Amino acid sequence: MTTFPLGQHLKTQLSHLTRPSRSSPKALPIENSAPLRVAVQALVSVGILATDLAAGTTNSLWAVPLSALGATWSWHHRHQRNLGAKLGIALGMLVVLGLFLSRLVGQMGDSRIVLAELLIQLQVLHTFDLPRRKDLGYSAVIGIILLGVAATVSETTVFGGMLVLFLAIALPVLLLDYRSRLGLESLRLQQVGKVPKQLGVILVIVMALGLLIFALMPRLPGYQLRTFPVSGPIDVQGQFDGQQVINPGYVKGNSSDRTQTDSDGANQTFAGQAEKTHFDSKSYYGFNEEIDQNLRGTLDPQVVMRVRSQSQGFWRVLAFDHYTGQGWKLSRNDQVNLLKRPSWSYRFAVPQRSQLGATREVVQTYSIQAEFTNLIPVLLQPRHLFFPTREVAIDPEGGLRSPVSLNKGLTYTVISDVPYRDRNQLGTASTDYSEAIREHYLQIPTAIAEQVQQQTEAILAKAPHQPTAPYEKALFLTQALKQNYALQLDLPPLAKDADLVESFLFKFEGGYPDHFSTTLTIMLRSIGIPARLVTGLGPGQFNPFTGMYVVKNTDAYAMTEVYFPKFGWFAFDPIPGHDLIPPSVEVDQTFSVLRQFWHWVAGWLPSPITGILSGVAATVVTALGRLLGLLTTGWSGMITGLLICTGGGLLGWLGWHGWRWWRYRSWLVTLPPMERLYRRMLGQLAAQGIDKRPAQTPLEYLHQVKQTVPAVKADIVTQITQAYLSWRYGGQSVNLPYLRQQLRQLRRQQRAQVQNQRDGCRV
Repeated sequence: MTTFPLGQHLKTQLSHLTRPSRSSPKALPIENSAPLRVAVQALVSVGILATDLAAGTTNSLWAVPLSALGATWSWHHRHQRNLGAKLGIALGMLVVLGLFLSRLVGQMGDSRIVLAELLIQLQVLHTFDLPRRKDLGYSAVIGIILLGVAATVSETTVFGGMLVLFLAIALPVLLLDYRSRLGLESLRLQQVGKVPKQLGVILVIVMALGLLIFALMPRLPGYQLRTFPVSGPIDVQGQFDGQQVINPGYVKGNSSDRTQTDSDGANQTFAGQAEKTHFDSKSYYGFNEEIDQNLRGTLDPQVVMRVRSQSQGFWRVLAFDHYTGQGWKLSRNDQVNLLKRPSWSYRFAVPQRSQLGATREVVQTYSIQAEFTNLIPVLLQPRHLFFPTREVAIDPEGGLRSPVSLNKGLTYTVISDVPYRDRNQLGTASTDYSEAIREHYLQIPTAIAEQVQQQTEAILAKAPHQPTAPYEKALFLTQALKQNYALQLDLPPLAKDADLVESFLFKFEGGYPDHFSTTLTIMLRSIGIPARLVTGLGPGQFNPFTGMYVVKNTDAYAMTEVYFPKFGWFAFDPIPGHDLIPPSVEVDQTFSVLRQFWHWVAGWLPSPITGILSGVAATVVTALGRLLGLLTTGWSGMITGLLICTGGGLLGWLGWHGWRWWRYRSWLVTLPPMERLYRRMLGQLAAQGIDKRPAQTPLEYLHQVKQTVPAVKADIVTQITQAYLSWRYGGQSVNLPYLRQQLRQLRRQQRAQVQNQRDGCRV
């Protein structure tokens, strides 16, 4: 027996303890495929870059080179245990977790980016220990998760490029991973040249199928999570009284003007209207305490915000109650109320007015893209506002104001109870207006009151059916202005003593777009219907790839809001080219992508074909929209959906089998009579579980049948098989009537056998 020194013995035992056993099932093999490691690292890098690109930051850009460094280190040390590295990774994870929790405590709003940054930091640590294929799989999954986060945060279609790049890298990763699992070596040189072409074809097919599914996928409204996107907290210096309106395009440097601090700490000066205002080509003039509609000019298009909303609508900003003759002003600007939120939440509770009529909850998230006013766009009847300042203000007309300008990068969320517009219900509204409503919303200059009233009544007298309800009068007057007055964008400025409405109706017979809304408002007031002018932004252009409305400064315009007792305010749009009433919750974006694709295709088709297909498509889309609306109405919708899915599955199963049977019968008809008879016999035997494998010859299959079925049936199968072989390979004629009779006999025997089995089961 050989004696080892004590030191050598201890070293050997320690080696046995620390080295994993080769026979242990947990000892996974080391991954030696360098191309697979490089591809996975590229996949993760794309996920990191996509997250930064979608969030508009560079917070995680450092992770790309550092993770590549870690992957390189892991490659060179993949055959070692690296206990020191593992200990360092564990400590680093604890540090990262602590930093994440500290950030999460102060993050009252959207935490998606914070969670994504935590995942990126963990991935960087993880790259320093990637010995096995399983570890590379974890990295690939992290890349997919990061891409998913980027998809939810992205507001532009630039993300689509990152998605295509990710897919182009993912296909080689799958190929290399599959070869590694099979234990295959690296691709040979002659094989490498074919791979890009094959993967390119697969990439095109996957993208085509993905775009098709994307176009057909319904866009169901709804925020399933109640943690809404909001910017980080903004600390406001100084006292906020809520009376100031900050419009970057309409600021004058007057020493007597009030000042307001914006989010950057600079002083913004709000000017009154004592001095002459000049038109600004970037800022809409209607977002101010007082507006001068004698201004002339055209806005330069500029994206001001992107909105993710459950429904499109008019993003309401400000409403005016006092007509000045050439514009509007807020007569009660000193009566604003301040709203405060708790320190632990971003949520402001907005005061509500009780009213009749059904409403629908609509959640909107606004992302500001350019310097904007301190007025907060919302859908009508906001209930909750999630905003990063400690205070906001609300004016008597329902407009919300921030202590700071809404600068680029600011994000906030609003929950509104948007009322449904029921024409029959509003037609029954009372005309018993309160004193406060009469005082503020029936004001009209005395000099034009009688003349405007006569013109309004003359227009109403031309109605085919004389309207009596205020709602019907408002509808008819709105349509009459659209049809009888023209847009005129080259009007000269009005004289100092001229009245805008009077000039619109009797001199120019038209005017600028907002002049239509001012005229309608004063016409309604002249016949005793309370109305006010409201300014805001139209829905903008819906981007089906991001699910957001892209809103520009050129989407800003004014409308008329009419008051109906107990029902509230409803808007009417008299501007030619606009819808009679603004878009609201009735408009559905469920199949918006498919609708836009159809509009593109319809442009290439003749008009008659387009009309027919449009009618069919509209019917289908409407039916699907109603069906989806039914399925999302609580428990009844869930039960209905379950029944529909069950019935649809059953019909689909029956249809599939019916289609297979029809295809089989159609195929049999094309065969020669003997071939058809033989195939029918094979089908009958297959129904009993005796299938003929493709590799079997007719004689081999006959031998299998003889060992399975009774002698009588085997004799019939033998006769048909021999006749088939004689016809097929010998060119001999066969007795088809006799063989058909034998096939019918085989079928009867099979039915008798099945019946006997059933009778035996009953006994």
